[in-house]
Parts: sequence; C-alpha cells; structure tokens
Amino acid sequence: MWEEKLINFLQSRQSDGLHALYEKEMRDNITSKRFLVILALIVVTSLVSLYGAVQGLSDATSNEYMFLAIYTTSGNSIPSFMSFIALLGPFVGIVLGFDAITGEKSDRTLYRLATQPIYRDSIINGKFLAGMSIIFMMVYAMGAFLGAAGILALGIRPTSEEVWRVIVFLFFTAVYISFWLALSLWLSVVSKNAAASAMTAIGIWLFFSLFMTMVAQMIANVVYPMTTELEVYRNQLGNYQLDLTLNRISPYYLYSEAVSTIMNPSVRSVSVITMESLSGAISSYLSLGQSLLLVWPHLAGLIALMLISFAGSYICFMRQEIRAK
Repeated sequence: MWEEKLINFLQSRQSDGLHALYEKEMRDNITSKRFLVILALIVVTSLVSLYGAVQGLSDATSNEYMFLAIYTTSGNSIPSFMSFIALLGPFVGIVLGFDAITGEKSDRTLYRLATQPIYRDSIINGKFLAGMSIIFMMVYAMGAFLGAAGILALGIRPTSEEVWRVIVFLFFTAVYISFWLALSLWLSVVSKNAAASAMTAIGIWLFFSLFMTMVAQMIANVVYPMTTELEVYRNQLGNYQLDLTLNRISPYYLYSEAVSTIMNPSVRSVSVITMESLSGAISSYLSLGQSLLLVWPHLAGLIALMLISFAGSYICFMRQEIRAK
C-alpha cells in the first residue's frame, strides 16, 4: 500500500513540476520581444499573401475551390501563403528553440532550475511542449485570420471539405515547424552558445530549402547519366525516381509535396506517373480521404523527424552535467 502511495506522490510531483515549467515557458515566450517580432512577421506575411491571392483570383471566378485558392494562389511577384510558410516556417521554430538551453546556461539559471524539487526531464519536456503549443496556436490563428479575411474580400462561401482541407494543411504546417523547433532545441543542448546553435540551425534550414534539390539532381545525374539520347531513353525513369527519393530526405520538400496534394484536389499521385497508369483513368477531383491516403507517409515522416530530433535533445540533455558557475 505504501509503495503505491509513494509512486502516486512522485508522479504528482513530476506532473506538478512539468506543469509549472510549461506555464513558465509559455509566459516567457508570450511576453518576450522575440514573440512580438515573430507575430508581426506572420501578420505581414499573411496580409501580403492575401493581397497577392486576391490579385490572382480577380479573374478566376470559375475556380471550383476558391477558398483553397486563397492559400495557394500567388499574385504578381508575390508568393502564395503556402510558399511563404514553407520557406519561413522553419524560422519560427528556430527562433523559439535556438537558445532554450544555451540561454539558461548564459544567464546562469539552469543550475537553479535543476535544483528545484522536480524531475530533470521536466525541464526539456516543458520547453518543447510550450514551444509546440505556441506554434500550434500561431499557425491556426494565422490560418483562421487569412481564411476569414479572404472570405470578406472575395465574398465566397467555403464548403465543409475545403474547411477540413485547410485544417489538415495547418496541422501539417504545425508539425513541420515543430520539427525545426525540436532540431533547434537539440542544437541548443549540444552547442556552447546561442550563436553557434542559431548559425547551425540556419545553415541546415538553408541547405534543405535551397540547395538540396541541386544536390539530389547532381547525384541522380551521376548515377543515371542522361547526356545522350540513348542514356535518356534508358535512364530517365531511374534518374527521376532517385532524384525524387533524395529530395524526400528534405523536410522542406516532404512538407511542400504533402500540402500541395492536400490543397489541390486535382493531384492524383505523388509518385511516377506512366502512360500505363493513366490508361482508363477518369479525370476527376480526389476526396479529402483519398488525398490523405497519398500523403500519410509524408506526415509519418515529418512526425518521425520531429520525434527523433526531440529524442536527441532529451538524451543529450539528460547526460549533460549541470554545474553552477
């Protein structure tokens, strides 16, 4: 009997400690100048993308999915909201996590935090959960704001399927940004200072966003060269498949491919399409359930990357020695 009481007491202490740290991190994030800068960036991004979408949709009144087009249509030299968030979303996760641990070390508050009557893993868990909560709230608030403004500007009435597609799109977006939060948190644990953590995270972000496509194409051209007509005939399929496989290592490409499928019901495949597979196919839009069947591996991959990154930060943090300086 006393063993059960002791276990229940320890579990309650752990839960209380995690809850207290979660509240502390949420309060610190929301009241920080950094959060205001991120919020301003998101608002400006949403307004600019909405302006571009309204420009692009002004002559496209026959579009069957006008509400989805608010998020996917680009204007004159203005990227769509989906393109904006794919490129700038990682920045939000990096900013929220790059100094989560190094900042505590530089302020010499990590030791005092670790000496409190809480489990040590509550520190890293509380920081990650608070960051994820901020990301999910910001993403869904941003999506709702953009959708409501688009309805008022265009005078359209979204269908229930369109609303659900947007909800799924925002969920993919929040998971995608949370991966970058987990990665930056990991770098914050293993780096000596916040500058090193931030620069490493930004370097990884730029590589996957800008250079991974070029690297994948170079490797595919080396393995399956296409310099002559005969090589093109023999290697074209293998070249494309290898290029696609290598690109899917990138979270940026994985996310972009998934949300493009969710937000465009006319997309019927995310793999190689041959003439044999098109034979007898009926040209129509896919339902939300069918689109989800195409991209559930992408969601599983993003969640796996996020969990692996957090597991790395968790293990490294638990093995570190925390000393007062």
